[in-house]
Amino acid sequence: MVIKNVSLETVCGITSTLPKNEHIEFAFAGKSNVGKSSLINGLMNRKALARTSSSPGKTQTINFYNINGEMYFVDLPGYGYAKVSKSEKEKWGRMIEKYLNGSKMLKCVFLLIDIRHEPSANDVTMYKWILDRGFKPVIIATKLDKINRSQKDKCLKIIREKLKTVPGTLIFPYSAVTKAGRDEIYDYIDSFFDKEEAD
Repeated sequence: MVIKNVSLETVCGITSTLPKNEHIEFAFAGKSNVGKSSLINGLMNRKALARTSSSPGKTQTINFYNINGEMYFVDLPGYGYAKVSKSEKEKWGRMIEKYLNGSKMLKCVFLLIDIRHEPSANDVTMYKWILDRGFKPVIIATKLDKINRSQKDKCLKIIREKLKTVPGTLIFPYSAVTKAGRDEIYDYIDSFFDKEEAD
């Protein structure tokens, strides 16, 4: 996949109407501070189009990035941020649910998990929630550069066991620093276009 043109096309808040896009969508979900914005920027070959912050909870909208006029990367609000009120969390939850239930062009949901830590209760809930809505989440294990290479297989095994992943679930280890794993994610995204051409 070659990234030529990228733009933040649509920003949806709690009361916004979701866009009726004509190109396929890939959504990115994950708890606050898991490295979601860094991943999206890395995939888009941009340094700061998706906002990154040391303060979790910055993404409070659903952001649609138009990639090459062919597809969208959809950045969903981060979950599990302790300093956000319960009512605010519920609003974000409803917003994400509306999107997952309502988008006709959503083809894949990437769920980001920090490879250094056992998935949290919120991660497990989100994984089951995505499954219940008919999608088979693809796991991206972020912050690969923060662990020793010898730890990788053990960490991935813990993620699979804690999430109770369904058979065949893909996990892509990824580093925003070294970009390790990016080509594998690109190839996976490209496979959706290969299927469309075959159809």
